[in-house]
Amino acid sequence: MEEKQTELKEADPFPSRPSRPLLVVVSAPSGAGKSTLCNRLVDEFPNIKYSVSCTTRNPRGDEKDGVHYYFLSKKEFKERIKQGEFLEHAKVHGNFYGTLEDTVLYAMEEGFHVLLDIDVQGARQIREALVRLDPRHPIRRGFTDVFISPPSMEELEKRLRGRETDEDSVIQKRLENAKSEMVCATEYSFQLVNDDLEKAYHELKTVILSAVGLA
Repeated sequence: MEEKQTELKEADPFPSRPSRPLLVVVSAPSGAGKSTLCNRLVDEFPNIKYSVSCTTRNPRGDEKDGVHYYFLSKKEFKERIKQGEFLEHAKVHGNFYGTLEDTVLYAMEEGFHVLLDIDVQGARQIREALVRLDPRHPIRRGFTDVFISPPSMEELEKRLRGRETDEDSVIQKRLENAKSEMVCATEYSFQLVNDDLEKAYHELKTVILSAVGLA
């Protein structure tokens, strides 16, 4: 009987209308496999979706407002910062990027688990933002965070070079950033090492199953 119950959970691990939707923050150094793991999660489970971020940069190619990003003017973005509407935000290469509290909350109220792929500074800002929310607030109740590490710096360098997309100076910068980011891994509720993609993906799913009370 227990085996059958386990099989049912594995077959349908995420109810279509979760009673406790999650905000799952995932961070990792460039090259650790974060995007591959997160994309796989979103592809497999229709009620897990990426949060749509805001940016002040112009749309590229066929990017659509409200689908790929919410495109805001710098004036509007700064006004929203002033009003405390962002869970996290940062300025990157002259443009602002950020995650609105309302965007995340709306998705959760629609029954989605929200996946947020951000760096360690953004994750830290979100933790700080949670403090001002009521303990019963859906975002605070549903928050969990995961840090994904490479098996070693040597393996990370091998992966970055294997992409054959970056110059040596860029790779060295990414490796330097990785060292400082990995120091922050202990700030996260869950940590996993991507030394094997299948194993790491199973661990990531298990983290989320645990957070929704299904594991």
